[in-house]
Amino acid sequence: MNQDLIRKYNVPGPRYTSYPTVPYWDKSELDYNLWLESVRKTFNATNRQGISLYIHLPFCEDLCTFCGCHKRITKRHSVETPYIEAVLKEWKLYRELFSEAPRIKEIHLGGGTPTFFNAGNLKRLIEGILEQADLAAEFEFSFEAHPNHTSKDQLKTLFDLGFRRNSFGVQDYDPKVQKVINRIQPFENVQRVHEWSKEIGYTSISHDLVFGLPLQTMDNVKRTIELTNSLRPDRLAYYSYAHVPWIKGLGQRGYDENDLPKDEEKRALYEIGKQLFDENGYVEIGMDHFALESDNMYQAMIEEKLHRNFMGYTTNNTKLMIGLGMSSISDSWTGFAQNVKSVEEYESIVHNGKIPVFRGHLLNEEDLVIRQHILNIMCHFKTDWSDPAMQFEGLENVHARLEEMELDGLVKFSENGIELPEEARPYVRNVCMAFDLKLLRSKPTTRIFSMTI
Repeated sequence: MNQDLIRKYNVPGPRYTSYPTVPYWDKSELDYNLWLESVRKTFNATNRQGISLYIHLPFCEDLCTFCGCHKRITKRHSVETPYIEAVLKEWKLYRELFSEAPRIKEIHLGGGTPTFFNAGNLKRLIEGILEQADLAAEFEFSFEAHPNHTSKDQLKTLFDLGFRRNSFGVQDYDPKVQKVINRIQPFENVQRVHEWSKEIGYTSISHDLVFGLPLQTMDNVKRTIELTNSLRPDRLAYYSYAHVPWIKGLGQRGYDENDLPKDEEKRALYEIGKQLFDENGYVEIGMDHFALESDNMYQAMIEEKLHRNFMGYTTNNTKLMIGLGMSSISDSWTGFAQNVKSVEEYESIVHNGKIPVFRGHLLNEEDLVIRQHILNIMCHFKTDWSDPAMQFEGLENVHARLEEMELDGLVKFSENGIELPEEARPYVRNVCMAFDLKLLRSKPTTRIFSMTI
């Protein structure tokens, strides 16, 4: 990697799991009825192809200090039942909007720690979701899991319910790094749940690794990746640690910023990871992800069917994604809405018969066009505006904003489009920022995003 280019382009920027990004959603109060109408309209138009569900299960027994998720730290498992009751009630409120049985194409359980919940409660949750619903012909159920808190019973229960993909949060195997991020997790724990998953029959097992963590060095990253490759997961996520203590508070203030690998050093950690993954048969997918050629995410990339949403990269491009649970975000394609972030407030609003959204954004025509361009770039590293429907006011200025990146060999322009060469992929967020009119019109006066590279 060109170190001068890293220094030049390593600036704060969005990760683009949505457009507009959350800080640039409409600041006025979300019109509740218009949001419900956008859900109903998209459902009626697309239910035959299927919808997605994201279910947020927020509880964790311990606080991992690197974590940027919305969570509740507790060791009291008595919280499981009332929370599941609230999620099923929220799903019932959404179902009442629908004119027919929903056809579910995708379910993802995120957290927090979904495997905080015992097998019986996970079964109750999924059976309650699937009651009075149909399944799409090719559905995909997946869940995130903490290796220290995942039992064979949980894995078997979810498999029997239709789950075939799981992802284990590994982060790093070095004891010093694990201690400072409060994630003590020996390799043997990961190996155990990975081998159980293969034995049970899971067809896509993913491991999540993070680079740029405090006290991380080249040697311990190599060791982490070598151990990971020894298990040969089907997919890998290799995330850049997002240090945003001004947003996430005390958790990310548990170490000094001087403990973090800096620009070139941090990017070198990614490059060695990419090299080792490549040597072991993994193909880079989009941004942060790698997969074996046998995995369906690789096939989705080849067929240009890859999609990106609040769950990250997915092989399912559904126009309607319903987010259930505290802090979940729903996407009706023409609108976003986020649930309240407190467990108590979430449960109270749901039991009072209202979908617990507190903020959101309804997309206008300009938003929809730019959203598609950014999706194209994030998923396929190219976009095209030869179709008049893909043009927007101000498009002519995109070239000017990307002129320096073009001179640096990071963007190639055609008459009606752009493409990123392979060596430019680390800069994909910078390219998307040239299309982001919300960001350009209202540049933040304080730092609200992590660094792009």
